[in-house]
Amino acid sequence: MQLENKVLSREIQTRLYESGKTLGTAESCTGGRIAEAIIATPGASEYFKGGIVSYTNEVKEKLLHVDHQLLEEKTAVCEEVAIAMVKGACQTLNVDYAIAATGVAGPGGGTKEIPVGTIWLAFGTPDDVRTLKLEEDEGRDKNLMIATFKALQGFFDYINETLPRSEREG
Repeated sequence: MQLENKVLSREIQTRLYESGKTLGTAESCTGGRIAEAIIATPGASEYFKGGIVSYTNEVKEKLLHVDHQLLEEKTAVCEEVAIAMVKGACQTLNVDYAIAATGVAGPGGGTKEIPVGTIWLAFGTPDDVRTLKLEEDEGRDKNLMIATFKALQGFFDYINETLPRSEREG
């Protein structure tokens, strides 16, 4: 999957660089892997501003402005928190787009309601966030690898769908 991530990173770079748009990340369970995949492509500094690894709820609240009540009621592993992380990253990092990940990578930490392997991915703008839920547990390393790839793929598909062609072509 590392090769696929590099290909996706290059494609994302082309789209964002040509449009003059910027990107940031907000990562919990992936711990910076999405940002790492993005910066693997030389020239990423032209569009990638940075990432926030928000491994704790405290950081989600303080840096990403995720509502405390939401975290208390729904836990950090839910679609609403993933959406809030995208919005918060866009605001805090002053970027057009953000990619977020929150979940239970394993091997422990899961519950009956939220089993290991449950990972919510989100990507988009503050006004248009798309989400994707992963539910398979294939072991911690593979869960994180799959989440990183799916986040990049989902974001790439999103910008291909939403970024006007005229902007992509400059």
